[in-house]
Amino acid sequence: MTRSNSETMKKKLLADFNAVMSEADQLLQLVTEEGGDKAKALRGRVEHNLNAAKQKLLDLEDAVMEKTRATAHATDEYVHENPWQTVAVAAGLSAAIGAVIGMLLCRR
Repeated sequence: MTRSNSETMKKKLLADFNAVMSEADQLLQLVTEEGGDKAKALRGRVEHNLNAAKQKLLDLEDAVMEKTRATAHATDEYVHENPWQTVAVAAGLSAAIGAVIGMLLCRR
């Protein structure tokens, strides 16, 4: 899943969620005003959109989990193939972060 694909899915999900909320608001207004067949039809649409939004959330969660697993697997594989490079990078980052913190503390 690419970043743009993920952004598109998020935007679509938000649009679906807003549609569900709008229809839920309409349903509440209609039920308080009239009730009857119109309310049942609107309730059906709200339930359908809510179920679709839930499914899209589950799909998005699955995609994110799969991407996370792939990234973790690639990282684990890299660390096992290049242990000393990993140690060197970690030591370098630690030294850089320590130097930045030291400079910030000296300014005070």
